[in-house]
Amino acid sequence: MKNIKGTDFQKKVWGEIKKIPKGKTITYKELAIKIGNPKAYRAVANACAKNPLLNTIPCHRVIRNDGKMGGYRGEKGIARKKKLLRKEGVMLKDK
Repeated sequence: MKNIKGTDFQKKVWGEIKKIPKGKTITYKELAIKIGNPKAYRAVANACAKNPLLNTIPCHRVIRNDGKMGGYRGEKGIARKKKLLRKEGVMLKDK
């Protein structure tokens, strides 16, 4: 993560996202707790939105607390996030 441009906070979030196994999801809030900032779930969502390596850092595996998708800045947005999750066997509520 040293060569990726981002804040220390963003890099911490991205590093934790890389640990999410294929076919699993985590909420923004759960991710905030994992990095030691339980109230920073909105900042976690913003870090996901700034992910520079969508193929390496699977931010599509991070979802809203209510089980819905949340956002996805990658090409084709939510439709792409939904497709990636379905490919991994994850079915979620529609946005």
